[in-house]
Amino acid sequence: MLVLIVGLIVFLGVHSTRIVAQEWRSTRIAGLGEIRWKGLYSVAALIGFGLIIWGYSLARQDPTVLWNAPVWSRHLAALLVLVAFVLLAAAYVPRNHIKSALGHPMFIGVKVWALGHLLSNGTLADLLLFGSFLIWAALGFRSARARDRKAQVNYPAGSAGATVATLVAGVAGWAIFAYLLHGPLIGVALLG
Repeated sequence: MLVLIVGLIVFLGVHSTRIVAQEWRSTRIAGLGEIRWKGLYSVAALIGFGLIIWGYSLARQDPTVLWNAPVWSRHLAALLVLVAFVLLAAAYVPRNHIKSALGHPMFIGVKVWALGHLLSNGTLADLLLFGSFLIWAALGFRSARARDRKAQVNYPAGSAGATVATLVAGVAGWAIFAYLLHGPLIGVALLG
């Protein structure tokens, strides 16, 4: 469990600099330069991500069960993750209605993904992993919205074409992951 916890601290810590230390982050970027900052940031994030994967796989070998999730919660999780994939796509497809309305759909997508997985998994490792991401995404969304208000950010109006592209990309990404990748990568076959 220690490896998972260290991985979460490193990965989410790196991804929390804008949440808890915006001024420190800006100073580091100014001192190092944007390319070096992004390089160091990426290396630290990859190390954290690797530790999360390793730690979670170790924890799954001898799980501490906190609750037994009902079978229907797996179906609910699949539906919530579909929504999360659409929100993730909305973060990257320019000028879609979802991003225009929400501002930061990736944070909301991470919250929905984490909630779905918390509902359908009941081990201590699941609680640590998905609970940490849920808390991080909630704090990140709040911080991003505060920065938007301070900077008086207005998101451009969405277009129907971009919104349809967002929905198609999100559903396609979800289908590929759910039907083809979740089993081989995560070790749990979901659909298909």
